[in-house]
Amino acid sequence: MGVKNPWEPVQTYSNTQTPRLRKELNVHNKDGSFGILTTQVSKLIDWGRSSSLWPALFGLACCAIEMMSTTGSRFDLARFGAEVYRASPRQADLMIVAGRCSVKMAPVLRQIYDQMPHPKWVISMGACASCGGVFNNYAIVQGVDKIVPVDVYVPGCPPTPDMLLFGFTELQRKIREGIPNPPDPLEASGLKLVGPVGEDQ
Repeated sequence: MGVKNPWEPVQTYSNTQTPRLRKELNVHNKDGSFGILTTQVSKLIDWGRSSSLWPALFGLACCAIEMMSTTGSRFDLARFGAEVYRASPRQADLMIVAGRCSVKMAPVLRQIYDQMPHPKWVISMGACASCGGVFNNYAIVQGVDKIVPVDVYVPGCPPTPDMLLFGFTELQRKIREGIPNPPDPLEASGLKLVGPVGEDQ
């Protein structure tokens, strides 16, 4: 008494089917004519800007160590097109304020921001740069958004390198979507930062 194959009718039916005819794929064949690519020039420019941000070196405290770690091989900020940290503000379009900003450093921060060419963006990295952090006193600026317009806030004390990467990708999304910079706090208030005694910035 042999074992009957319960799948024999299905197999027989499927094996006797005529093979399907190959469909011709609707592929563009090159015939010498010009191809057409449609987009908006502004979207193309925003894509280019978001893919090649050059941060300025502005590390103020312990957050700067985490900022430096993002360029290492483990986190590799170069994947996002920002491998070149610039020491000159004339060649940078992104300022990452990493750490607490003292009142004496505020005019320097603003001067470096003013020297950066347009368009430019700012990431406030860490609790100290964003709101003063644990330093609620007269010597520390309670948020760099009183000095420069901040586009992205990265929380933490200090934030890890992958948190900075997340803030960086959020900034790239804002640039691609054409979201404008926030208003400049000094232009809106009409105030002017002064440096050391007797020197106007």
